[in-house]
Amino acid sequence: MKTEDCFRIGSVLKTKGLKGELQLYIDFDGADTINISSVFLDIAGKLVPFFVESIKYAPKNIAYLYLEDIDTIEKAAVLVKKDIYLPNKLKPKKKKSEFTLKDLKGFIAVDIYEGELGEIIDIHEFPQQLIAMVNFKNNEVLFPLNENIIKGIDVVKGVVSVDLPEGLLDVYLDE
Repeated sequence: MKTEDCFRIGSVLKTKGLKGELQLYIDFDGADTINISSVFLDIAGKLVPFFVESIKYAPKNIAYLYLEDIDTIEKAAVLVKKDIYLPNKLKPKKKKSEFTLKDLKGFIAVDIYEGELGEIIDIHEFPQQLIAMVNFKNNEVLFPLNENIIKGIDVVKGVVSVDLPEGLLDVYLDE
C-alpha cells in the first residue's frame, strides 16, 4: 500500500497500560464514523498493516486502540509517534455543503490568462485568509484563495479557475 492510496487520520501519542494499548491523537474529522478493521502505520517510510482488535473514542480527539499481536508494552512502545493511515476507499464522501476552500488541495489551478498553473500542493491558513501554493515553471508560487481571485470550481474535474492579480506571477518568475 502506498501513501497516496491512503489518508492520514492521526498518530500514536503513547502507550497506555501494560497490555499493548495505544493512545492516539485523531486529527481527522469523522474518524469515529468509519468502521475500522485495520490500519496502516508509517514505519520507516513504509505503510505496515495492522488488524484492529478494538478502538474506543474519547473526547478531545483522543482514541484508545488495541492491535492484534501487540499485547505488551514493549511491542506497543515501538509504535509511538507513528502516523496512522486508512485506505482511501474508507474516506467519507463530503457533501457539497461541507466543501471548503481547504479541500482545494490537490486541485489543478488554472489562471484565466496564463493557463494551467499546476496542482495546489499545499494550503496555508492565516488569520486573514487561506493561501494556495503551486509549483509553476519550477517556482513556488503563493496566491490567496478568496472570492476576488477564484472564478470557478469544478469539483468533479478537480479544477479551480483563478484570476491572479496582474504582476503576481512576475514576482515569482523574475530572476
